[in-house]
Amino acid sequence: MSESKTMQAWLDAAARDEPVWIGDVRQTAGMDPEGLSLTLRLQGFDGRTRDFFIPVPRWETGTGRDFAWGYLRAAVFNILAVHSGRRAQFLYDRENSDIRGLLRRLPAAFQIGESRRVGYGKATNVADRLCRSFGGGAFAFDLEGTDLPAPGIGRDMSGYDLAGRLKAAEERAERGLFCGVDVGGTDIKLALARNGKLLDVRVLDWDPSRSPTAEGIIRPLMAFIQGALDDAAPGQKPDGMGVSFPDVVIGDRIVGGETPKTKGVREHAADYEAAFSKITGLKDTLAALCAPGAPVHIINDGHMAAFTAAMEMAHGDRAGELSRGVIAHTLGTDLGTGWLEPDGSIPACPMELYDLLLDLGSFPSRALDSADLRSVCNENSGLPGARRYMGQAAAFRLAWQMDPSLLDGFTVREGERVRICAQPDMRKPCLAHLMQKAEEGYPAAREVFRRIGMHLGQVCREEGWLLRPGTDTRWLFGRFVKSPACFGLLREGCASAAPHIRLEAADEGLANTPIMRAVARQGAGAVAQYGQAVGALYYALF
Repeated sequence: MSESKTMQAWLDAAARDEPVWIGDVRQTAGMDPEGLSLTLRLQGFDGRTRDFFIPVPRWETGTGRDFAWGYLRAAVFNILAVHSGRRAQFLYDRENSDIRGLLRRLPAAFQIGESRRVGYGKATNVADRLCRSFGGGAFAFDLEGTDLPAPGIGRDMSGYDLAGRLKAAEERAERGLFCGVDVGGTDIKLALARNGKLLDVRVLDWDPSRSPTAEGIIRPLMAFIQGALDDAAPGQKPDGMGVSFPDVVIGDRIVGGETPKTKGVREHAADYEAAFSKITGLKDTLAALCAPGAPVHIINDGHMAAFTAAMEMAHGDRAGELSRGVIAHTLGTDLGTGWLEPDGSIPACPMELYDLLLDLGSFPSRALDSADLRSVCNENSGLPGARRYMGQAAAFRLAWQMDPSLLDGFTVREGERVRICAQPDMRKPCLAHLMQKAEEGYPAAREVFRRIGMHLGQVCREEGWLLRPGTDTRWLFGRFVKSPACFGLLREGCASAAPHIRLEAADEGLANTPIMRAVARQGAGAVAQYGQAVGALYYALF
């Protein structure tokens, strides 16, 4: 018995180390009249239920079944990475033994009931922490139940004056001292303003993933902020502070705990939950730096990008677009994703698109150790996730694929593995080198950024299935935007995969508020570098 031509084509491409995009598989399986199907009904933390239709490709052999099983796991993982939830219920034809057989393997794959989880279990870890945060038991799969209510009509988002709320926040920044902090994977950026006037912007290079303790993450952050205050506003405490943090943040509490930034703590802490709780309570620690009663607000870095874009849109000629909501991505060390809805709310869900499983193929590259820069597998999960297709890790992998000489002087050999040199940390210099080569017109370097843009288009396709947003515009923040030439290549690549998406650069053209205009005057690339820190400053007052 042989596989269908379509299934065999996917398997052949995967064996040749070529990508097989999950969006293509879902689209093709959904058009097959003889295909298998199921619906995942998710109970969210916002009280809503959501349905996700998952068409499953047919198979004839064990190899085909393994591919379909990988596709199903990836689809479920992506839903949980973006939304998480209390319970995932499956609606399907219970007479179909093929579907039933796959579903019965899910609890073990996601390590339900285990205490130490890896791989797909990372999504279960986040779900369990959110369940505890919101009150309730552990996350569970429900393969037989039918008691979850069907999704209802979503909230009416019309009639909200989001632009007015954003303008009011900017006006409040004109009275007092305010601080905005953008925490990243390789640096921390800060913006400080008094009475609506920019006092200081600065950056600190760091590598939180190497710290074995939570204190090793918190102390440098606190010292950096205090140093800026001592230099620019001696003797004065901020009247408000906003922080952009690269993790799941809900209600000003950092609740995810599965990102690369806490990798060192996860690997060394005897009790990781106790250690991570110190990071969860960062808001209270930061409040000690501020004036009594001053607001301190923390959100995920992706959401901060969306808020920052919305704030600048409200003060420019694009305020009318806010009625469709704002989606933004940060592209630097990793991929961040944020969504500000038309009423100004931020969904109470992880939105961890940097972990999405997009490529069901590339079998030889996924067999490499995740510590090898040539691997498509994320170091934090061991799965072939999006951070190896976007961000600096993707740039390094693709550069080696296009022309290894692009990485001369930046890599080291560790047995069979190839890595970017860590002592000294050469990640930022290497990315800057690749961007310069692309600007100079070097074909292999240009293809690196074109491919990253195409991968971003694949993320946007998956984003559409997972979120069903009302806008096709995606604002892009981060180091990749600092170069107009590289951004042009990103836009070109994105259009090849998702032609309906309009990619916009968060550059000097987005600077409309007084503080952001002051940052823009500091030179090309300043808005891309410090934009989210400025957004965080305003977010403290939103």
